[in-house]
Amino acid sequence: MTGVARQTAQSSSTSVAGTDRVRQPVPPRILLVGGSDHDLRIPFLLELAKMGFDVAAAGTCSSDPFARNGIRYYPYSFDRFANPLADWRALRDLRRIIAEHKPDIVHSFDTKPGILVPAAARARPGTHVMRTINGLGWLFSSQSLPARALRPAFNILHRATAPWTTLTVFQNRSDEAFFKERHMIGRGGSCLIPGSGADIANFEKRRSEGPSAEELRTALGLADAEVVITVTRLSRIKGIPALLEAAALVYAVRPGVRFLLVGSRETEGKLAVTQAEIDRHAPYVMAIGPRSDVPSLLSMADIFAFPTELCEGVPRVLLEAGLAGLPIVTTNMPGCPDVVEDGESGFVVTAGQPRQLADRILDLLHDRDSAHEMGQRARRRVVQTFSLEAIVDAYATAYERLAAGATAQTKTESAQTGSVDHPARQQAHAMIPENLPTANPSRSEHFGGNRNANV
Repeated sequence: MTGVARQTAQSSSTSVAGTDRVRQPVPPRILLVGGSDHDLRIPFLLELAKMGFDVAAAGTCSSDPFARNGIRYYPYSFDRFANPLADWRALRDLRRIIAEHKPDIVHSFDTKPGILVPAAARARPGTHVMRTINGLGWLFSSQSLPARALRPAFNILHRATAPWTTLTVFQNRSDEAFFKERHMIGRGGSCLIPGSGADIANFEKRRSEGPSAEELRTALGLADAEVVITVTRLSRIKGIPALLEAAALVYAVRPGVRFLLVGSRETEGKLAVTQAEIDRHAPYVMAIGPRSDVPSLLSMADIFAFPTELCEGVPRVLLEAGLAGLPIVTTNMPGCPDVVEDGESGFVVTAGQPRQLADRILDLLHDRDSAHEMGQRARRRVVQTFSLEAIVDAYATAYERLAAGATAQTKTESAQTGSVDHPARQQAHAMIPENLPTANPSRSEHFGGNRNANV
């Protein structure tokens, strides 16, 4: 057991106080399963480890970041798109990983793991399954024939695996309502925890250690241009074609503007925008690929645009843009209005409408004082509502209640979270259903770990 896996997981110790012997409960073993961006949850895992949880991860990304942080990692693979053979292989791999790691709780993120993990964990009785629905993704965003054809299968599979799921966590109310209406939540009920948390300290550290705004502007040839930035996969479903059209409209009014596209195009298959589409908008659109200095790039920019046409959870990039103090223009797709308050911390426009997108970007460029005020409100909202500490505390509450082996009773709670001084941190206990189905009655000890929170 390495790094963040706590020594307390190795044995259950006793201590003597006079004639009393106090048994220290064994921390639950938690396996968090995700996809290609699972490494972005490393700060989340490290915070859980600090609280005393025994954590490990399984994902489809590189193992290197996990190894550097001392986190046990199990690689597996699955296809983000429809591929029954690849899905069967992923199910087989997850069954093997769960059997090898022997977790008390398996927690899934992302669309396919949300279906595959409950099915895989069924082979090991006594394992709690917790799933986070972080957006409904391409399947319910695209109007293509394949997407519409697959939606009934998605609903059927979630209903089929719901009985094996102890708790479902939603990141926004839209997804929660969707699952409730279709009876896909399962026996353990649900709760709302908005996002995976913004690691404020790490963001500030990366920003301070990265290149300065002047250095970046010089390196990218931006000089004193007005910069509109987006950080996302360069995919059609992420609204990049609409952003390119909007960029042309803005450029016609303000020829000094530059649009900076940060993110991968090659990973998007048939959904990727072509290089030729981007090149048609030179010189006012620049695609610079994925970058490791995103906090510095955000700090250099004037506006953050997020034109997504995808059913999101709580987009991490919106949280980082808010931390950078940028005014945001985004769309009305699920998850985005949960972060951006229209007219307060930015603007929310109709997805797929380049003219609306362009008009709001121009509004911010014309009125820089109002844009600055919106950016400051965006930062305050992220700090107050989406801090990593508060999000982790809410999840820790759920893990502890699952490990406590509460008696079965369906209950649904929803609440917003905040940092340690905000209502949700004080009310983490109320966020999570108190009575959850028992996966293994023999594991009935409550784990207190090293936490001081009110749970």
